Amino acid sequence: MHIKTTKCNRFCLVASVTNQEVFHRPEAQTTFEALFRSFDPEVQFQYFKSFRRVRISFSDALSAAEARLRLHKTDFSGKEMRLYFAQSVHIGNPRLEPPKPDKQFLISPPASPPVGWSQSLDATPVVNYDLLCAISKLGPGGKYELHTATPTTPSVVVHVCDDERGGDSSAPDDSDQDDKPRPLRPKIVQTRRPDYTPGEEQ
Repeated sequence: MHIKTTKCNRFCLVASVTNQEVFHRPEAQTTFEALFRSFDPEVQFQYFKSFRRVRISFSDALSAAEARLRLHKTDFSGKEMRLYFAQSVHIGNPRLEPPKPDKQFLISPPASPPVGWSQSLDATPVVNYDLLCAISKLGPGGKYELHTATPTTPSVVVHVCDDERGGDSSAPDDSDQDDKPRPLRPKIVQTRRPDYTPGEEQ
C-alpha cells in the first residue's frame, strides 16, 4: 500500500497545548476558543486529550493563515502554544491489497512449494572408525588419559569400571565367558509388615 504526504491543509490548524486545563475546565476551553473565534466565527474545535492536541477547522484559508501568524508561540495561561497546519495523507489505494506472492511459501503450512523447490536428502551418517577402535581397546579397571595436562588446563582421564563378574581387573577371555555361567544377582526381599492387633494403642 503506497502512502505519501501531500501539501498542508490550508483550512485546518493543529494546536499543541501543554496546559491541561483546556481539556478539563470549560472556562479554559471558552477562553481558548475565543482566541480563534475572533478570526472566524464559524471555527470548529476537536479536542484530543491523550495527544494534547486541538484540531481547529476554519471556513476560510485566509483566516487560518492569519490565526497561525498571530497566535503561534504565544502565551496561553502561562504555557507556550504552538500552531501547525494540518497535513492530509493520500493513500494510493483505499483497499488493503494482499502481499505479493513471492514470499507466500513461508506461511505454515504452505499452499504449494515455490518454483524450483526440491526435497533435501538426508546426509550419510559419519562413522568414526578411530573412535570405535579406541573404545574396543578399553579394558575393565584401567585408566586412559585423553588429554595431557598443561600449565593452565587439567588432564582428562577416563577410568573404566571393574568387571562385576570377576574379582581381578583383567578382562576374561571370550571363550571363558561362553563356558562359565553368569552369577545370579541377589534378590531384594521386601520387609514383612507387622501383624495388626486391634487391642494395642498406636
